Amino acid sequence: MIDRIAPRFCRYEPLRHAAELMAGMVSGLDRKKCWTIAEHRGAATPDGLQHLLSRAKWDADAVRDDLRDYVIDAFGDPQAILVLDETGDVKKGVYSVGVQRQYTGTAGRIENAQVAVYLTYAAPRGHALIDRALYLPRSWAEDPHRCDDAGIPTDKRDFATKPTLAAALVARTVAANVPAAWVAGDEVYGADPRLRAAVRDHGLGYVLAVSANRRVPTAAGPIRVDRLPAELPSWAWQKHSAGAGSHGPRYYSRAWITLLPEDNADTGAHHLLIRRNDATGEHAYLRCYSPRPTTLHTLVTVAGQRWRIEESFQTAKGLTGLDQHQVRRWTSWHRWTTLAMLAHAFLAVATATERDTQPTPAGLIALTVNEFRRLFDALLLVTHHTITTLLAWSRWRRRHQYRARQSHYRRRQHQ
Repeated sequence: MIDRIAPRFCRYEPLRHAAELMAGMVSGLDRKKCWTIAEHRGAATPDGLQHLLSRAKWDADAVRDDLRDYVIDAFGDPQAILVLDETGDVKKGVYSVGVQRQYTGTAGRIENAQVAVYLTYAAPRGHALIDRALYLPRSWAEDPHRCDDAGIPTDKRDFATKPTLAAALVARTVAANVPAAWVAGDEVYGADPRLRAAVRDHGLGYVLAVSANRRVPTAAGPIRVDRLPAELPSWAWQKHSAGAGSHGPRYYSRAWITLLPEDNADTGAHHLLIRRNDATGEHAYLRCYSPRPTTLHTLVTVAGQRWRIEESFQTAKGLTGLDQHQVRRWTSWHRWTTLAMLAHAFLAVATATERDTQPTPAGLIALTVNEFRRLFDALLLVTHHTITTLLAWSRWRRRHQYRARQSHYRRRQHQ
């Protein structure tokens, strides 16, 4: 991985510091900051890592392109899904670029936070984050002095909504000839007609969630989606699983309704996909499009992959410190974020490779990214463990999780 990004650096020292920063990011440190990583790596001061993030000459966007190519080389698939979502990093103070009081799903409420839109590449072999865009609130975009203090380039100071940022991420991915067939996202993105049109123009299908009060074009005219379930006969509902979750297959009742095209030039197939939780009666709604006719099962499968980006956020934040930076400026944010994504991609690709070459023994769950990171840290970044002890603890943890999961399945069967 370091060899792949080496041409992006004019000097050896910043490249070495980037390697040290990523090694610290995949380590077992509780908090991953420049000074904790520098101490962990044996450096006398954090000056080298801070210089890497703020003043050294290298292009974070070029490294992002290398990250994308690295993930595609490992996971590339023609039917892959581009998953969009935003996440927030709760921050103190008012000086970090893009920070203000705004809603963030990370906290589940309005907090002082930075928010960014990310794109995950999800394929059968694995998934990883491949692109990012920092959301700049209007209060920042309209304050030139604040933008100057944060080092925001002049051409990046226009206010852009999250769907607009998402459309730019998809366009950049398509321009790089990334193999993919679908785009997935939540209500923020499903509600934006310009994003939907942009995805169609790229020749991709989409499965995008919409809120219950949205209207959709049907043969009977525009109708609110939450009125449609009551109009459907019982035979319209089918049981489908969106894939295996942590507690087994996720079965829900599904129904789909044909929608009218959004414009005259549109020749693809439009549907509204409705998911019903038979235990609670709760409904979820998704606007779907495919350039060619498709099946209900295919749309359900794509919808189920939307949660891959949540897994990416969880592992990237928990394992590589995606949200643990202490930087304030535009350039430093993009550099930290890109290297954290690259470290996360390494863990995802290496775990998939290990699973391919070493079949899971009976009685153990499959090797996880978390377990691989723990082994990698202990075997290569720490020296006070023996391989026998490490592998024994790894087997113990995986056996314990396997037994817990089997017990859960048995309890569900008896309910």
